[in-house]
Amino acid sequence: MTSAGLRTGDRLRAVPRGRGRVLLVREEDPVARHAGKLTGVYRPGELDELRNEWR
Repeated sequence: MTSAGLRTGDRLRAVPRGRGRVLLVREEDPVARHAGKLTGVYRPGELDELRNEWR
């Protein structure tokens, strides 16, 4: 599995590939994919102000 680039904790999806065959596909981590995409969209402290409105 390590030669395939898989690590402990990776989430895998089993895809059927014909009779008696299964392909394991690593699921993409949605947090890693989206983390940091909104950097600079909000001014410093703005999100904290919005969250404080919820209380």
